[in-house]
Amino acid sequence: MRENFQNIDGKKLEIVHEIKSAYDEGKLSLEEARKALKDRVQHLAPYEIAIIEQEMVEETEDECVKEDIQAMLEVFQDVLVTKDQSLPENHPISCYRRENAKMKELLLSVEDLVQYPVIKNQWLELYEELLKFKIHLSRKQNQLYPVLEKKGFTRPTTTMWTLDDFIRDEIAECYKLLLEDKEEEFIGKQAELVADVRDLMDKEENILYPTSLEMISDEEFRYMAEGDQEIGFAYITVDKDKADIPKSSASSAVSSHLSGLSSAPGFAEELAGLLGKYGFNNKEEKLNVTTGQLTLEQINLIYQHMPVDLSYVDENELVCFYTDTKHRVFPRSKNVIGRDVKNCHPKASVHIVEEIIKKFRSGEQDKAEFWINKPDLFIYIVYFAVRDENGKFRGVLEMMQDCTHIRSLQGSQTLLTWEQQEKREGARTSEGEDNGESAGTLDAKGNSENTGTLEAEGNSENTGTLEAEGNKESAGTLKDGKLTEITEDTLLKDILEADPNVKTLLFRLSDRFKALNTPLARIMMPKATVKIMSERAEVDLDTLLRELREYFKL
Repeated sequence: MRENFQNIDGKKLEIVHEIKSAYDEGKLSLEEARKALKDRVQHLAPYEIAIIEQEMVEETEDECVKEDIQAMLEVFQDVLVTKDQSLPENHPISCYRRENAKMKELLLSVEDLVQYPVIKNQWLELYEELLKFKIHLSRKQNQLYPVLEKKGFTRPTTTMWTLDDFIRDEIAECYKLLLEDKEEEFIGKQAELVADVRDLMDKEENILYPTSLEMISDEEFRYMAEGDQEIGFAYITVDKDKADIPKSSASSAVSSHLSGLSSAPGFAEELAGLLGKYGFNNKEEKLNVTTGQLTLEQINLIYQHMPVDLSYVDENELVCFYTDTKHRVFPRSKNVIGRDVKNCHPKASVHIVEEIIKKFRSGEQDKAEFWINKPDLFIYIVYFAVRDENGKFRGVLEMMQDCTHIRSLQGSQTLLTWEQQEKREGARTSEGEDNGESAGTLDAKGNSENTGTLEAEGNSENTGTLEAEGNKESAGTLKDGKLTEITEDTLLKDILEADPNVKTLLFRLSDRFKALNTPLARIMMPKATVKIMSERAEVDLDTLLRELREYFKL
C-alpha cells in the first residue's frame, strides 16, 4: 500500500501507533494522548491512519464489528489534516457524500420521532427510506473496495465490509421489529442504530474517501462511474452521461487501459481487440469452439441471453468473468473483475469460500450446491470445480438460477400457448410477499440465511429502486382481470395482472422499471402503488397516470 504514496515516514507512523495503543489500553488519558501526538507528530493525513490500520494494527481472529470512530477522531482531532476535497456533483466520491447527507437528515428524524408515542405509519415511512441505504453500501462494496484492494488497501476495506453488513442488518432488524409491533424493543434500539450509522459515515468521510482520492486516478474514477450506474444510488439521481470527472493530463499503461475499457461497447469488442493480436481480426470471424463455430458477437449474445447467471473464478482465486444478463439474480459490476475472491466477503463468511476452493483444488470434491427456499421464491446455486483435460484444477464455475417457475410446473405441456405463458410470467413478477429477509447466496452478508457466492455481489437486497412499501390495501380497481380505473393508489400487481406486457411501456418511460425483471422483485414489490412507482422511477406522476390510462384505454 505504501508504494501509492511518496515520502511515507515509517518512524512517524510507529509513534502514532504507539500513542494510540497506549490510549486504547488506558495508559494515557485523552488529553495526554492528544498532547503526545501534537508534540511528537504535529500533523497526520487520513491515508496515514489507513496505512497504520493496514500494516500495524494486530489482526485477530474475531475482530470487533463496530468501532468507536468518534473516539478515534477525538484523539486525532488536533493533528488530522485533510485537503480541500471539493469535487463535481456527480464524481463517485461526491455521490457517496450526497447519500450520507441525506442519511444524516433521516437520522435526525429518528431522534425527533423517538421522543413521542409511536405512530406506526410515521415510522414505516421513515424506515422505508433508511432501508435504501443498503444501495450505498452495496455500491461501495462492489465498486470502491475492489479498486482500493488492487492497490494493496485490503485490511481496512474487509473490516469496513463487515461493518457495512452489520449496519444493513441492524436497519433491517429494526424494521422487522416495527412490522411485528414490538414497539418497546424497537424504540430501545434507535439510539444505538443512530450512533452506529454515524460512526460508519464518520469513518467513510474522514478516512475512506480522502484516502481513495489520494490513491485512485481520474481515469479509474471515470471507469468506476460506469459500474456505479449498474448498482444504482440511494436518495440521489445521477445522470449516467455526466460523471463530471476531469480528464487527467497524466497517463499510464493502467489508466489508458481503464479508459479504453470505459469507452468499449461491450464484451465482444474487448475480446475482439485481444484476439486480434493472435490473428483474429474481426468479431465476425468464426472461432472453433469445442463443438461448432461461433463468432465473438454470437458468443456474447449467448451469454447475455442465458436463463442462468454464470461466474468464473480462476485457479489463482481471482474473479475473471460473469454473464451480463438482464435478469441478474443479484447485482454485479465490472470492478469485481480481477478481485481476489476472498476480498469479496466479510470475515464471517470467508471460511466457506476457502473450504470450497480447498476441496475443489485437492480433488476431494467437484460440486457444492445451495438453495434459497422462501415463499414464492426458489433460487438454486451450484459451484463446479473446473478442470482441464489433464485433471488440473483451473478454477470454480458458479451457476445461479431462479427456479421458482420450474418448481411450480405440474403435469405436461406439449402445446404452444403463448398467451398463458406471458400471463404466468407477468404474475410471477407481481406476486409474492415481502418477509423482511434477504434471499442471498454465498455472498457473505453476515446473515445466517445467506450462504454465499464466490464473487463480490455486495448487497443481495439491492434489486433496483422499487421496494415494498408497507401494507397498503388494494384500491379495488381490478375486476375480473380487468382494470376499471387507474389512480395513484392502484397497485402495480393489479396493473401487471391486467396485462403483463405493460412492462414494455414502463421500460420505455424509465430504465429504473427494469427492476421488474429481477427475480427478487416478487418479494420486494407486491405493495407498490402507481404513486410509489412514480417516486422510485422518478417519472412524473401525472405523466405515468396518463400513459397507463392511454395504454389500458381508460
